[in-house]
Amino acid sequence: MTFERSPAVQSSGDEEKRPTLLLVDDEENILSALKRLLRRDGYRILTAGSGQQGLAILDSDKVDVIISDQRMPHMTGIEFLRQAKERCPDSIRMVLSGYTDLETVTSAINQGDIYRFLTKPWEDDDLRANIEEAFLRKAIIDENVRLHRDVTQTNAELAIANARLEQLLREKQQRIRIDETTLQVSQEVFQHLPWPVLGIDENGLISVANQAAFEFFGSSPLVGSFIKEVLPAPWEAAATSCEDGDMLVQHGAQTCLLLWRNMGASSLSQGRLLVISPCKSCAATRISGEAGTVLCNVPSTPSP
Repeated sequence: MTFERSPAVQSSGDEEKRPTLLLVDDEENILSALKRLLRRDGYRILTAGSGQQGLAILDSDKVDVIISDQRMPHMTGIEFLRQAKERCPDSIRMVLSGYTDLETVTSAINQGDIYRFLTKPWEDDDLRANIEEAFLRKAIIDENVRLHRDVTQTNAELAIANARLEQLLREKQQRIRIDETTLQVSQEVFQHLPWPVLGIDENGLISVANQAAFEFFGSSPLVGSFIKEVLPAPWEAAATSCEDGDMLVQHGAQTCLLLWRNMGASSLSQGRLLVISPCKSCAATRISGEAGTVLCNVPSTPSP
């Protein structure tokens, strides 16, 4: 039987990154024989002559696979591996012994203290195959730990991101509520203004009108009508032919100040806003007595 190592285990890399194997046996000749057998497999091999020495190594070094003799002075292999499990729970632990205590070994396997029980004398290829399998198992455990750590970190980052999004959503909803309230208040203020106000889009269509505008123009349809269909021709010509401006106009027996302002200076609105302000007294000269007549365009102070 020819034993070949997998490419994953054959690569050695830096000394500290190589798979680490700890051999524990009170017989020096056994440790030497195992080191000779396993040296070509690319492991970093540590040895200890007793369970106490093995625990001391585990306190200062990272070990992937542990192989221990069972019958040793002062501490059995099973007892050593139980303590090794506490110090290095992710290690793969095996017993290599010439003595078979089935009850003790079965109990240790069932409790997870050891992964496998191997016997002396060993068959070289079988021992190497078992050790390679142990390292592959350790690699799977390490990968699972890494994946769990990555998932945990990702979940934590997602939780932080979700908390930030929820905060932004709350702020957005609060902003929307404020904007809705502001819009409702603005609409109510707009409707309660004592002066007629018309909003005209870029095509000359009346899009908004307040209550004063409906009362000012009587039964004339406003919203949805073109401004030229509502305003007297002289007013419409003046209000739509130039930039921001104002002029005195005559509406029946009443003199008014007609103001027009282009929208969009501080918003995305387009079109024009018209405001008609009745004047109780205006310093102007009437050009003609007909309704809708344009008066002299002179400075004046509107009186609500």
